[in-house]
Amino acid sequence: MAGVLCVGVAVQDMVFSLDEFPAQPDKYLAKDFTSVGGGCAANAAVAVARLGGAAMLGTRLGRDPTGDMIVSALQGEGVDCSHVQRYDGARSPVSAVLVDKAGERMIIAYRDPDLPDDPDWIPDPPPAGISALLADTRWPAGANALARIAVERGMPCVLDAEAPIAGCGPALATASHAAFSAQGMRDHGLRDGETPAGFVARLAGEHGNWVCVTDGASGVWWADKAGSGHVPAFELDVVDTLGAGDVWHGAFALALGEGMGEPDAIRFANATAAIKCTRFGGRAGIPSRSEVEEFLAAH
Repeated sequence: MAGVLCVGVAVQDMVFSLDEFPAQPDKYLAKDFTSVGGGCAANAAVAVARLGGAAMLGTRLGRDPTGDMIVSALQGEGVDCSHVQRYDGARSPVSAVLVDKAGERMIIAYRDPDLPDDPDWIPDPPPAGISALLADTRWPAGANALARIAVERGMPCVLDAEAPIAGCGPALATASHAAFSAQGMRDHGLRDGETPAGFVARLAGEHGNWVCVTDGASGVWWADKAGSGHVPAFELDVVDTLGAGDVWHGAFALALGEGMGEPDAIRFANATAAIKCTRFGGRAGIPSRSEVEEFLAAH
């Protein structure tokens, strides 16, 4: 079994379904609601577990009731939380999420700025069974440390390059795979007239690693030193895009850890994220391995 160590943020999401996003301060009645665990690295870890991989999470939480809920839900999904750090007096991350009838989401997040930043507790070398690493940009010190470990250990490392990218320069330059969202691409510096294909080719040339941009229904553009390409997205009716990018990164990292080449890993991740988007509730919609394999066989 392949395993992925995911390092970054874990959150408790409060998700509200509305016909449209509010345009002015007033009172609004949600059509649906759920409270579910979230966060880039945490969602990626759950995706790895549901897809049949060994998932381990390294994250920072307060020693509070919210942190208890986050850890309990992760453990219920089969995620190894032995490297989750809990801190007295700190508050665990939370988000209020609005989802409109088109499936788009608006997020208001809070992360305690007083959570300790020191990444020295990240396991080096990674535990036995871990074949790939993944880091998000929500904790730059952690991302930079994990990318360094990956280089020293000769392991694939996926950087979930979501905005803001600032502070993750070392990870961006050294992670074997830098996977940008469209927002992350714009935040990092999309030049005037530059296309996503041009962006990934430029960064792959600058850093010598594999770079891609995931852009929802527009698919994935990728480039490395040897070439470039585009993998289209699957067309499905979208219900909720919350967590889709996190799920994509987890599926992609697991596929690399299993030995898949990048084009096949992209298609596997695209399918996993597409199925998730047909279901309301963020993380709750992550599919199983059998669901993804059946979907790919049918498409």
